[in-house]
Amino acid sequence: MTKEEIHALLKKICKNTLMETLDIEVSEVGDDYLIAKMPVTPKVHQPDGVLHGGATVALAETVGSMASFIFLNTDEFYVRGIEITANHLKSISEGFVFAKATYLHKGRTTQLWDIRITDEADNLISVVKLTTITLPKKK
Repeated sequence: MTKEEIHALLKKICKNTLMETLDIEVSEVGDDYLIAKMPVTPKVHQPDGVLHGGATVALAETVGSMASFIFLNTDEFYVRGIEITANHLKSISEGFVFAKATYLHKGRTTQLWDIRITDEADNLISVVKLTTITLPKKK
């Protein structure tokens, strides 16, 4: 599948989902990583006007799960997140945040993703670890 086909597929499957609600878009697909971006607007703020940690975690789980979806055989398996941890290091109130998912471990059953959330100036906003599991589809 080409990068253009991957972008089109991910855009299609995100229709009417949380990803569309949060305006999360894939911005880059590499051979072993995926980057998505999300605008930081009042829609994703906590009451004091900065990016909500829950929105950050939703972005991270989205990019990790999307990466699992495109880098694993999803004809035979489906992917689910089973654990996520996040450390929020810096706040942001406007602009965009970018989430880059890369493998730390790519096993047959479980995968461990390192997801770095940065701002437009490449400042580290959050560090997230996501564990996904591949389960066989029932035939």
